[in-house]
Amino acid sequence: MTLPILTVEALRASYGLAEVLFGVGLTLNRGEVVALMGRNGAGKSTTLKAIMGLVPASAGVVTFADTPVTGWEPFRIARLGLGYVPEERRIFTDLTVYENLEVGRRQARGERPAWTPEKLFSIFPNLAEMRGRRASAMSGGEQQMLTIARTLMGNPAAVLLDEPSEGLAPVIVEQMAEAVLRMKREGIAVLLSEQNLYFASTVSDRAYVIEKGAIRYEGTTAELEENDEIREAYLTV
Repeated sequence: MTLPILTVEALRASYGLAEVLFGVGLTLNRGEVVALMGRNGAGKSTTLKAIMGLVPASAGVVTFADTPVTGWEPFRIARLGLGYVPEERRIFTDLTVYENLEVGRRQARGERPAWTPEKLFSIFPNLAEMRGRRASAMSGGEQQMLTIARTLMGNPAAVLLDEPSEGLAPVIVEQMAEAVLRMKREGIAVLLSEQNLYFASTVSDRAYVIEKGAIRYEGTTAELEENDEIREAYLTV
């Protein structure tokens, strides 16, 4: 039986007086890729931020690695083994690619081999070619690769990945998909927020659909692809 590494129960969160999440519940199993899908403003990014402690939860329970982490500071959750790749990337632009990776380095947990720059360069060849370049001189897609690679240098057990394919060229999106699948093969669980159903179906096992801060659908990604009613109601722009 596969055990969840992340469980979210009845999660509520607000920005000031404006409530954004209304009882979100989901699970992420070890070594699984799950897509949280929805339109812009549906609550995808806020869900990831609330799980990570970047947005305070007003109610509900978040459990990671068998530990209730609701109300924890983000750095404590990260130290427990949950990585976070924000949509905004937030790389260190004055540092080189290699220096950005070294900033993220943390000791590996358990028996899983540690991520190294050379291992990551095998996944992201573009980064290997510019290891000495300042991050400010990189394209948006290259910066997204670097953000994912830096997060993996922390040797997380699971990763929250926010909108990995948004605004990127098709060739970069393909590399992003391969990176997610590589994480899965390495045993890392991934919860990704996404609007692109094709990308989600390429990498994910299951999907949740969120609309107006509440989960409206849960099932396999293949089932979601075949469900015209759900897609038209909650995913079509």
